[in-house]
Amino acid sequence: MTHFLKYFVCNPINTVQRFIVGAVLAICTSHVFAAASTVDIVKAPEGFLLSVNKVPFVVNGVGLGYQNEEQVRALKQAGGNSFRTWSTRSIEKELALAEELGLMIAVGIETGKELQGFDYNNKAEVDKQFARVAAIVEKYKNHPNVLCWVIANEPNLLFDDKGGLADVNPKVYKALGDIIDHIHKVDPNHPVTFTFADAMKKHIDTALTYAPNIDFISVQLYGELESLGETINALNIDKPFMVTEFGPKGHWETEATSWGREIEEPSAIKAAGMAERMQKAIINDATGKVIGSYAFLWGQKQERTPTWYGMFNAGGERTARVDELTRIWTGAYPENRAPLSYSITVNNLAPSESVYLKPSAKAKAKVVVSDPDGDKLEHKWYFMKEVSVRSQGGHHEEEPETLPVNIISAKAGEDYIEIEFTAPSEAGEYRLFSYSYDGNNSVANANFPFMVAK
Repeated sequence: MTHFLKYFVCNPINTVQRFIVGAVLAICTSHVFAAASTVDIVKAPEGFLLSVNKVPFVVNGVGLGYQNEEQVRALKQAGGNSFRTWSTRSIEKELALAEELGLMIAVGIETGKELQGFDYNNKAEVDKQFARVAAIVEKYKNHPNVLCWVIANEPNLLFDDKGGLADVNPKVYKALGDIIDHIHKVDPNHPVTFTFADAMKKHIDTALTYAPNIDFISVQLYGELESLGETINALNIDKPFMVTEFGPKGHWETEATSWGREIEEPSAIKAAGMAERMQKAIINDATGKVIGSYAFLWGQKQERTPTWYGMFNAGGERTARVDELTRIWTGAYPENRAPLSYSITVNNLAPSESVYLKPSAKAKAKVVVSDPDGDKLEHKWYFMKEVSVRSQGGHHEEEPETLPVNIISAKAGEDYIEIEFTAPSEAGEYRLFSYSYDGNNSVANANFPFMVAK
């Protein structure tokens, strides 16, 4: 019982979940892990709550595409208690670290997507997929750090010829429903879900027709996270929800240049926006149906830019979003905070003003950036060509070529850095990237898309 009380002192829970605690106390019999974890979804009059081995468990998690051991340890240090994956490629390492650090894993199992050409009318391939997933579950179901199974990521994501969202073959959901029913038979200890891109009522209603036994609805929302409560109420489904991806505004949600390149928010704006949406929709959830969340991405990836979604840079430096999660999970910022980039301009123009530069022309760039701890910042600048083939659904995207910046002069103040530079000599689409390092493994990022034309 002491462990139970200590958990809720050290971990933030939303208003409705506080009322559920009393109901859950009645089922608390042991908090010592057995060979396998027992994960339950508890429903009380006030709402839903997740429990692990009969102890209430509020998911303070991140999506983690395993890159190195240090990032998993950093999650524990930041106050996180869980991470989700998208495949089992690194599951042995992930489970070993999770057991050592006391973290729970929402185990992602990769399944076919129509978006990538998987044909759910091909019964042989569907059966083969079923057998593969069943074997994975059988192998790992008794590990004490398995929280749940995530058997597909955004299977509803499909585009029509005009670039709009299309409806997937209902057999997609039938196949997933068959997998869920099988897992319930062989592993009654862990709930099963699959995730939805966005939270479209039509998609979710269709999925529930063919996969009614899904244990909770997993939605992935970015800028639209702030309206999660209204979305849940409109869906009117008697099941709990989990936000299995959230973060900065998505590249499909921001302004773009006149030639169609998405405008990325500077790192300080990303962090503040993510924290505000998280506070409103998750921590202050009034529906009683939100049982946890996973922020995206505890790591680094190329998607439109190499800095858009990752909370770490390629060199391992953390950004301000890590600090905001630490504050929310533990009640305090880390001892040393990341620098904060608030805006970037070129020739006193904002990215939304669609800036054109002549080849090799001189120009000026300014970034409003500061460090909360007063650390002296080291600034680095790069050009990057724009992505030639844009990925869909977060799938692999090639990182474009990086070019050096010819800096003519630089001037730095307490809250800004300004440079005069020479534009690239060849016509084309580029971004100017600004990185501000504090010397304590933290960084602020900002970038500016521009066009070089004669």
